[in-house]
Amino acid sequence: MKFSTKGRYALRMMLEFALHPGECTKINQVAERQEISDKYLEQIVTILSRAGYVKSRRGAQGGYYLTKDPSEYTVGMILRLAEGSLVPVTCLEDEVNPCSRSQNCATLMVWKELDHAISHVVDGITLADLVEEQKRLDGQANYYEI
Repeated sequence: MKFSTKGRYALRMMLEFALHPGECTKINQVAERQEISDKYLEQIVTILSRAGYVKSRRGAQGGYYLTKDPSEYTVGMILRLAEGSLVPVTCLEDEVNPCSRSQNCATLMVWKELDHAISHVVDGITLADLVEEQKRLDGQANYYEI
C-alpha cells in the first residue's frame, strides 16, 4: 500500500500546526520548512479546513491553526480525510454488500488482518505523539550539529 503525497503532506502540515500551538502558521512557512509547493498545500489546507480540523485567521498575524488539541487527532483521521478509505482491497469497503466470493475466499483473511494492522497503527498514533517525536529528532539534530 502506498500513500499519496496528499496524505503524506496533510500529515506533515498538521504536524507543523501542532508544533506551533497558540500561533497561526502561514502556508508559505509550512511550504518552506517542509519543502513542499505552497500551491499544493493550499489545496490540502482547504480539505483540512472544510473538515473542521483547522481554522484560518486573516490579517498580518493570520494563518492556520488546529481547532483541537493535537492529542485529539490520530494519524488515521488525517490520512482517511486526505486519502479516503485505507482498506487494502475494495472488497472490504462495503460491509453491507460484501463480495460474492467472500464466503469462499481464503485470501480474505489476509486482507482483513492487513486492514486491522494498518488501522491499529494509524489510529494508535496521535498528532501529539508526532510532536514529541519531532522534538526528540530536533534535539538529536541539535546535539550532533555542535
